[in-house]
Amino acid sequence: MHSPPPLIRVGLIGSGFISDTYADALQDVRNAVITANCSRDLARAQQFAAKWCPDAAQYTSIEQLCADPDVDLVVIALPNEAHLDAVRIAAAAGKGIVCTKPLARTADEAREILRIVEGAGVWHGYAESSVFSPNVAKAHQMIEAGGIGDVLWMRAREAHSGPHAPHFWDAETAGGGALLDMGCHTVESARHLFGKDNEIVEVFAWGGTLAHADKTTGEDSALALLKFRGGQMASIESSWIEKGGMQLRHEIVGSAGRIVTDTSQTPVWGFIQNPVGYLVEKSDADTGWVYPVPEEARAYGFSQEMRHFVDCFARGEQPVETFEDGLIVNTILDACYRSMKTGAWEKVVYP
Repeated sequence: MHSPPPLIRVGLIGSGFISDTYADALQDVRNAVITANCSRDLARAQQFAAKWCPDAAQYTSIEQLCADPDVDLVVIALPNEAHLDAVRIAAAAGKGIVCTKPLARTADEAREILRIVEGAGVWHGYAESSVFSPNVAKAHQMIEAGGIGDVLWMRAREAHSGPHAPHFWDAETAGGGALLDMGCHTVESARHLFGKDNEIVEVFAWGGTLAHADKTTGEDSALALLKFRGGQMASIESSWIEKGGMQLRHEIVGSAGRIVTDTSQTPVWGFIQNPVGYLVEKSDADTGWVYPVPEEARAYGFSQEMRHFVDCFARGEQPVETFEDGLIVNTILDACYRSMKTGAWEKVVYP
């Protein structure tokens, strides 16, 4: 008989929307248990624990959580500007680390994060959910099997009506606007679908603030063209101005066919006159025509990525998404932001 996989004890840092999503996703991981959670507000930490992990310890600092001997793997679910310090603390404590996207605000910051974990010799996973979503994973499987021949072009769009929390609207603190917040997903799905050995070498990007000038100095809309070393192209669209729920779409064109994924499509829809509670992230309306997404944590790939990370950590194996991937994404996005300023194609200069 096979022995059961070792139980991995998880410390979850944060108490906001993405922390809720990760906690939900971890319920699907049979060999993981949340043993500690952390929030600057103890009442919020306790409220979070009551919902997801009633037996967990609650802390008000990252240092306290990382000092807990009952924590093996730390999951960072914090705003962009807090990632570097959180990684530094967790690495110094010798914990394995999963960090939410984007890894950092800039490539320089991401390079420092990677240097820290490599210097400490700790395991690390970059929580880029898009490559784990069932739709994209199936498209990748079909591409790998040769179903559409050589991949030539990809168009991807991720859009909604704007971030949950006010810190995302502060472009100076967060590091950018819609492109950093959402383009990190589509840049990495492009790398995943075209093959990571086929580097993105040059980019052209536009960004504008079309609807939310009263909320942000960053771009609420962006378009980027990514040119691969092999000559292929990807266009990615990122938007905070689209109402009516999430838009998550990929169109992949190959020499022998095409594949379309649309995570915003749902098998459940209807017209309702009375609110029924939570429907879907960024639904923007709770009556009228509604399109709820069943099992969001699974539909968007969060459960799958957490299962992958925990299994790889338990086996001491490198996951398919590491902080090195996060650094590469930040490097590509930095080039996109340079292009927004220069109005010209910009080379991607890798570390």
